[in-house]
Amino acid sequence: MSTLRLTGDLRREQILEAAKRCFALYGFAGTTTRSVARAAGISEGLLFKHFPTKAALYAEILAEACEADPELLRLRELKPSTETLVILIREMVVHFMRATEEPEQEDAQRVRLLISSQLTDGEFARVLYDKIGDLIGPIFSASLESAIATGDAERVEGEPLNLFWFAHQVVHMIALTRLPATPSLDYPNAPDFERQICQFILRGIGMNGRAIASYLDTVPSLSEASVRIAESA
Repeated sequence: MSTLRLTGDLRREQILEAAKRCFALYGFAGTTTRSVARAAGISEGLLFKHFPTKAALYAEILAEACEADPELLRLRELKPSTETLVILIREMVVHFMRATEEPEQEDAQRVRLLISSQLTDGEFARVLYDKIGDLIGPIFSASLESAIATGDAERVEGEPLNLFWFAHQVVHMIALTRLPATPSLDYPNAPDFERQICQFILRGIGMNGRAIASYLDTVPSLSEASVRIAESA
């Protein structure tokens, strides 16, 4: 086994690259810290100095993926506005609902892993939530302030960023009920189910009925909004 001395940052990157290969081949459940250490050419003890658990290692990989996710990057490029606020909520709902359509895909496994993490040490959930909050929190808060300023929303008492997490947790738990082969909660399968979720959340964060009716069915998709930004630049 190689014992080449590397700086902490280089060693960390070496471990992450090996872990990405292992998780891609074997998934989260099938990957062990021993197999990652072997792939990285280091001892398991040295791996633990950088990542104390498999969940922490996986969370860091997902955090890096969040930073490079083109959809998240496009969301951050949007101008704060009521329209952007609606896009943020709608994209969140679509993302989680997609995760329930194919239980074996990575997004569905991530929903399960988040719940599992919060029932144990919470390490994976903390890393991922911190990253999502850093990436999306500022544009959400700025867009909410814009909606309030234009009369499209009323200010809800309390910390504005909490409203983002309330919305996130609502959609997360709805997705969780739909992950089993037989859903644990049998929502009526209405064609406008996703729209109803969006409407519930938008009401909860302070948007008024007039603005919801005006924006929810008319705002462009994320890709269309990004094209408009590029054309106006």
